[in-house]
Amino acid sequence: MPHDPRAPRIARQTLRAVLSGYGLGELTDTAELLTSELVTNAYRHTGGPAALRLRGLPGRRGVRGARGVRVGVWDTDPYIPPPFDSPPTPFPPLAQGAEGGRGLRLVAEWATAWGGFPLGDDLFGQRGKVLWVECRGPGECR
Repeated sequence: MPHDPRAPRIARQTLRAVLSGYGLGELTDTAELLTSELVTNAYRHTGGPAALRLRGLPGRRGVRGARGVRVGVWDTDPYIPPPFDSPPTPFPPLAQGAEGGRGLRLVAEWATAWGGFPLGDDLFGQRGKVLWVECRGPGECR
């Protein structure tokens, strides 16, 4: 996605179409919220392009078909913000009068799992980071 303020809307529309096409419509609201947060942060905190990747998550105990989605957002900044810099844990309260951090709190409250990893220089010149969240369907572990 180009560095453009319309990127979060385009990402949400893409996600909505993919989830609907795979019969995962029940995940749309939560997945859209979290995707919008990740893509908005990529736009606000970097000056370069970003990429969105969606991957189906298999169901529990051999259930066939996707029962969830992993949303990954790549951007050019290598800094990994909390809570993505450590395994999922309870998110600390926001400081009184804090101007930021509410969106990342949504991730901690609504995502089934989350994480991030830096990308070093590689053969194709990809660097920066990938932040990801998982949303699972009803009856799956949270």
